[in-house]
Amino acid sequence: MAITDKIYLKNHRQIVSQLDANIPKRVFSGATLEVLYSGEGLSKVNGATRDRLLDFAEDFLDCENSDDIYTGYPERQFINYLLELRAQGLGPDAIVDVMSDEYMVYAYPGDVLSFLDDAVRTLESVEALADVEGDREMLDEARQAKKDLVGPR
Repeated sequence: MAITDKIYLKNHRQIVSQLDANIPKRVFSGATLEVLYSGEGLSKVNGATRDRLLDFAEDFLDCENSDDIYTGYPERQFINYLLELRAQGLGPDAIVDVMSDEYMVYAYPGDVLSFLDDAVRTLESVEALADVEGDREMLDEARQAKKDLVGPR
């Protein structure tokens, strides 16, 4: 299961109550994206919630082609966001705190840790393949990306 399948709306019950509509708790569910980020959906929630959801929409749902919203674009943008937070030196608990503060979404720290561990393992595989292929540029890129994820030891 992808990390984006484990990202949830904070205060889900309150948002559902304000919307007067039942939506899934998972942020990247098509139904949640459609209801929350339509003009009508956002107009029903309180100001603080609306501001954070608008920030989320601007940062992850603002794609050139509106059809891209259902082709994984938001998920890829969010994964890049998580990786950037890790590259800044944040651990799983801090990453969850930041995403919660910035966008009113959350995940369990264990799920974030698992995602980061999987990312490191993937980069190790890329390193090995690049070494076998003799692709020094890719090898160096994978090593640097892994170093950014792992952080100082």
